[in-house]
Amino acid sequence: MANSTALGTQVQQHLSSLWRFALVLSRNRDTADDLVQSTCLRALEKSHLYEPNTRLDRWLFSIMINIWRNELRAAKIRQGRGFVEAEKELVFDGISAIETNIMATKVLTEVMALPDAQREAVLLVYLEGMRYREAAKILDVPIGTIMSRLASARQKLARLNEVKTEAIQSKKHN
Repeated sequence: MANSTALGTQVQQHLSSLWRFALVLSRNRDTADDLVQSTCLRALEKSHLYEPNTRLDRWLFSIMINIWRNELRAAKIRQGRGFVEAEKELVFDGISAIETNIMATKVLTEVMALPDAQREAVLLVYLEGMRYREAAKILDVPIGTIMSRLASARQKLARLNEVKTEAIQSKKHN
């Protein structure tokens, strides 16, 4: 796409997905905002590299993960500051959505506790609906690595669920 203005208009359609991914990567609202801004700026600067008739969102995610990795290598200080509380980020309108909000909060909290590599794979495949091959390309790893990370993440999440279920049942019996 030669026209960066037209690309900019299309990028706006993906801002919420970009922000979600940035939030999962950084665990910090301000850093996520900066990461989305850097991604959009880089996309506009490199608009001549975008291949028409391809998935713009996948291209943007690739840009974002590369920016994030470069920042981590350079700074190595993003951890431990300003963790996002899932309850504050997952606000749904309407009383009927309260149960969904509670469940989404629990799931997001558990996903956020996963190691970075697993968390990234879970977000791209399960939340953003990417195919394994697409996620592998964005994260620059073999497809088997994506499959392994997802399997490990599922196992960890299942174990967490089992432990919580046992704790609840133990409380009921006491």
